[in-house]
Amino acid sequence: MREHKAEKPAPVPSQVPWHVPVAVEDIAETGQHFALIADAEARAGIARLAGLRDLPRLQADFDVTRQGAGGLHVTGRVSATVGQNCVVTLEPLANEVDEKVDLLFMPPAADAAGGASETDDGGADAKWDDPEPLIGGVIDLGALATEFLVLGIDPYPRKPGAVFEPPHDSQAEDGPFAALAGWTKGRGDG
Repeated sequence: MREHKAEKPAPVPSQVPWHVPVAVEDIAETGQHFALIADAEARAGIARLAGLRDLPRLQADFDVTRQGAGGLHVTGRVSATVGQNCVVTLEPLANEVDEKVDLLFMPPAADAAGGASETDDGGADAKWDDPEPLIGGVIDLGALATEFLVLGIDPYPRKPGAVFEPPHDSQAEDGPFAALAGWTKGRGDG
């Protein structure tokens, strides 16, 4: 299990197949818990997006609370079973993903001040620990779960005990300069 706290999730294309929009005004002052389970259609789309063989399970448990004037704090976990192929044997295998989520979403400074902000586009002034932008007062928990799933996927899955062995050439090869080495030995050192 890896822990991600206040990190910017990797960008995911806007065509994320799982949408669970939540508006700030829909969250009670005491907060709200979301236990989400992706359906088969969403899992199939996410598997294609993430380059997985299949995605038999994807769920997210989020606690969403209000934060300051118009912001939201999202904590929880994204867990999944992902179908991949071993990079050594190419055999199918299943891996578990368990990612911790702790993100703060705040309205961009432009919304609060009524003007334009230079960092609305994630420009040079943005920092890793800055809050995520809360655009239009809505967050998409499905897209957030998808982003953290993608972060947690092992890019080089390997079956237990699988060891890479380079191919062995049945011919003994002396290398590309073997002929030159033999030629200089025959000339003598004079």
